[in-house]
Amino acid sequence: MTKLAGHILTPQGFIAGEIEFGADAANLGRIARISGIPVSEAVARDSGQPLILPGFIDLHVHGGGGRDIMEGGDAARCVAEMHARHGTTALLATTMTAPAADLLTAFSGLAPLCGTPGRQAATGARILGVHLEGPYINAEKLGAQPDFARPMQLAELAELNALAPIRLITLAPEIPANMAAIEALCAAGYRVQIGHTQGSYEDGVTALDRGAGGFTHLFNAMSGLHHRQPGMVGAALAQARYAEIIPDLVHVHPGAIRVALRAIPCLYCVTDSTAAAGMPDGEYRLGRHTVSKCLGGVRLVDGTLAGSTLTMIQALHNLVGALGLDLTDASRRLSTHAADYLGVTDRGRLAPGAWGDLVLLDRDLKLTDVFTEGVSLDHPHAG
Repeated sequence: MTKLAGHILTPQGFIAGEIEFGADAANLGRIARISGIPVSEAVARDSGQPLILPGFIDLHVHGGGGRDIMEGGDAARCVAEMHARHGTTALLATTMTAPAADLLTAFSGLAPLCGTPGRQAATGARILGVHLEGPYINAEKLGAQPDFARPMQLAELAELNALAPIRLITLAPEIPANMAAIEALCAAGYRVQIGHTQGSYEDGVTALDRGAGGFTHLFNAMSGLHHRQPGMVGAALAQARYAEIIPDLVHVHPGAIRVALRAIPCLYCVTDSTAAAGMPDGEYRLGRHTVSKCLGGVRLVDGTLAGSTLTMIQALHNLVGALGLDLTDASRRLSTHAADYLGVTDRGRLAPGAWGDLVLLDRDLKLTDVFTEGVSLDHPHAG
């Protein structure tokens, strides 16, 4: 039985003790027991003992390690492996606005990777399903999305979902067909997010009332806040419980992130990472676009931001360092809130019965090991 000792962040706070994974076939890879004594975060941070946090969950991942989800084939597996090395233990593979044939290629590659959880080779993050970012968005707010936006097509959606499970759909609610579909999509079990939208405050509130649950990369590619026209940003700040944000300190100013932290109780972090993540400066693919990585940013040829090079461990450093969040709050915004939003109860927290997805950090918050479903990335055959 694998056993780890250190300061463990549980849903009730830090404890100094041990965490064990199940050894029998029914519980292999799940947390069997956590024992110890409660300690404050200050004591945990100052002790010099390993800090054990829930593994990071990223609901918006386009690529990494030079590979792009839209390539299909083994690209998603390579992307999951790259992000696992930076602390991500579960993710949603995120597609681009594209022609139907391109989406079918991407989904065909994802199909074998979205199977039943269980003991695995610990080489990559678990792919929980797909975040369909478009094509049901507003062509006036493409951002870095290719120009293939179209109204909601339920038959197309069903065909894609039959290949690989769609867990999250980004749409622009001001498009009549999109707004009309929200209730049916939610009833079918999809999470609906508002994004790439030119919609008004009222459009946002109506979409939330119909069941939309969150906002895609808050502030980016949506109508902004003005005191007489609060826009989609205003709807999020006034009404949302959940929204994703990119804390790379490039997409959103730290001051705006602080506004969102005060306004949205379960604001959670995503990377919106591209193939350029984990790679040197140069040119990479993002769907049908060529993008350039330079000085930590990723842009189209016209200068438009095109995703990021962010990793979740860097997001943790930004939250704690630049934004001054305590480690407990930062951890929730990198794991628990995303899991709760997706309706996943056995990830994003360290508790008996949950999957053994966790990260080990030293006192400087440097990543020292990652466990996916109870298996160490560095020592996959230990225990």
